[in-house]
Amino acid sequence: MATARLHARGADVIAVEPGDGMAAEFRRALPDVPVVRGDGNALPLTGHSADLITYAQAWHWTDPDRAVPEAVRVLRPGGALALWWNTSADDVPWIAEASARADRHFGLDLSAEKRNIHAHVADPTGRLDLVRRVVRWSRHVPLDTHLANLGSHSVFLTQDAERSAAYLAQERRHVLDVFPDGIVEETYDVILLLATTSQPPTA
Repeated sequence: MATARLHARGADVIAVEPGDGMAAEFRRALPDVPVVRGDGNALPLTGHSADLITYAQAWHWTDPDRAVPEAVRVLRPGGALALWWNTSADDVPWIAEASARADRHFGLDLSAEKRNIHAHVADPTGRLDLVRRVVRWSRHVPLDTHLANLGSHSVFLTQDAERSAAYLAQERRHVLDVFPDGIVEETYDVILLLATTSQPPTA
C-alpha cells in the first residue's frame, strides 16, 4: 500500500521484494511500477541513486548492521531513510482490552514490538541520527474488514487454523458489544523513524 500511495503522488518508485509470491502479486497490482528482487541487507540498486528509501513495516526483516550501510550507500547526499510501523493505539480503552485478550489467547506480549521501536534498536550502529515521530490516525471499517485485518497479522502465521478461528470468533462478539452497528472505529499510531544523509560541503 505504501508503494501505491507514493506512486499515486507522483514519486518515481522502485520496489524491492525478496519473495516470489509477493513479487508476482505486486506486478499484478502495480504493473506500472518496477520491482526488483532483493532485500534491505543487499539492495540491488546503484550507489547514490535514491532520494528516499522507505521501509513500511519491513525494517524488522533486515539486519540493521548490514541494512544501515546499504541505505547510506544508495541514498544521494541529503536523501532520507524513513522507517515506519502502523501500531494500534493502546490508550484507547476498547483497543487496550482487545490487545490484552490477544495476549492472553496467544500467550504473547504483542505490544512489545511497539515499545521496542526506537532509534537504538533500528540502528544499533549509531550511524544515523534518527528522529522519532508519532502520527495518529483513524478509520471506520465494517467488522469483517476489521477481523480480516487482525487475521493478517504475523502472529497468525504461527498458530493452527482452529486456534486462530476461535480467537476471531470470540473477538467478533467482543467488538460487537462496543460497535453494535458493525462499523468499527480503528485508531492507530504510526511510529516514524526518519534520518537524512549529510549534504556535500558547499564551495
